[in-house]
Amino acid sequence: MPGTVDVDLSGFVDVDDRTDAVRRPRDTSDFVLLGGGQERYGTCLDLTGVFRDQAAPPVPQVRLRGCRPAPALLTALDAIGQSTTAAERRRRILAEVHVVAADGSTGHLVGAAVSGSVQASEPSRLGAGLLDITIDSDPREPFPTRVLDMLGHWRTGRPAEKNLWAGYDRELRHHWAGIALGRVPAAPDRPAGATYDLDGRFVTDIEGFYCAIGEAINGPGGYFGWNLDALDDCLHGGFGARTPFRLTWHNSIVARQHLVDGYDRRRLGPAVSLQYLLDLLTAEQVEIDLR
Repeated sequence: MPGTVDVDLSGFVDVDDRTDAVRRPRDTSDFVLLGGGQERYGTCLDLTGVFRDQAAPPVPQVRLRGCRPAPALLTALDAIGQSTTAAERRRRILAEVHVVAADGSTGHLVGAAVSGSVQASEPSRLGAGLLDITIDSDPREPFPTRVLDMLGHWRTGRPAEKNLWAGYDRELRHHWAGIALGRVPAAPDRPAGATYDLDGRFVTDIEGFYCAIGEAINGPGGYFGWNLDALDDCLHGGFGARTPFRLTWHNSIVARQHLVDGYDRRRLGPAVSLQYLLDLLTAEQVEIDLR
């Protein structure tokens, strides 16, 4: 059309889960592109490469091995083989995953869920009276398999050693902080005015910072945020420390070299720099001592 141009972009469609659909709105004649702070980029009559169908499940089936079903799952099992609409509804389950440690304590594995339709069950080899249950899974991105290895550090409760997360990549460091989030103890904050020591040797990315500050304040396996919004929540109390407090950041040169301005392809947005973190913490009455 006169006065219009076609623009090609290389980049990403930002979705919470890579299996998610992005539906095209009906009865749409054009689109408006708005950036951060509602900055207007312009209008266009059509978009391609943004809308997509729901992806197939990366893991088509989930197996619950050695399962001791409770009443809600027994109801789903009883509906196997029935073809009515009501039976299909009864076979549907949606459950969050919690991990039980050797000491009997449990922790929420944040972001992990089992959802789908129960299809079959059989006696399990893992114990008398236990079942192996097959579920046709809804589309959702599974956790990395190395999370199972990571959970080994929590098998007997909270880890006793700091920096066990240091050898993991960014994605797994994020999951480490998620595991810590699922095990936040119900305890009062320590009084304001305390000093905490942050071991900065392994803060080579923003995920490493969240792991390090969690352990600085709450000890090995501790949690104090796993994104900027969560960090802000923690700074307002309820997660072990009350502001104002002092944070002694050891080996801060590592973060100065790695947490720099730029574009973060993992977060699909501006990188969180060391200076940004310092400004955020200072604004929330945290005194920073860089060493």
